[in-house]
Amino acid sequence: MTGVCSTANLGLVKSIGADNVIDYTKEDFTKNGETYDIILVAAGTTSFSHCKGSLNEHGRLLMLVAGLPEMAQIPWASMTSSKKVFAGPAAERAEDVHVLKELAETGEFKPVIDRRYPLERIVEAHAYVDTGHKKGSVVISVMHDDQPNNPLDRR
Repeated sequence: MTGVCSTANLGLVKSIGADNVIDYTKEDFTKNGETYDIILVAAGTTSFSHCKGSLNEHGRLLMLVAGLPEMAQIPWASMTSSKKVFAGPAAERAEDVHVLKELAETGEFKPVIDRRYPLERIVEAHAYVDTGHKKGSVVISVMHDDQPNNPLDRR
């Protein structure tokens, strides 16, 4: 698995399982000649047209953050190539949450929690997320301070 991130996040991305890490401040992963079965874009930083040459023949582009231009690429990509684009939120299913829980408990999935905020500081939490510099998830806690923390929380 290859991860693409900024210089500041190289260690983090390696620690969660990337075999290879590309520093996007120094290298454009779409110009290194490598091709991938799946490209997951978590921050809305690229488009299908930019990375389609880096997808294998039947590769998939998964875009977690997608606006109208990205959503418009989905039917076009399907009509013009064997490559596919998937964008937008996925359906929430309890079974998937249970699988993620099991994977986290065995160490196969390593959730990264950047910060935790109590519900009454949700505005501050949103402001932090909006900076675009979070490293992992930001959790809004609705528990009282006297309740135990989740053992998977790696503050």
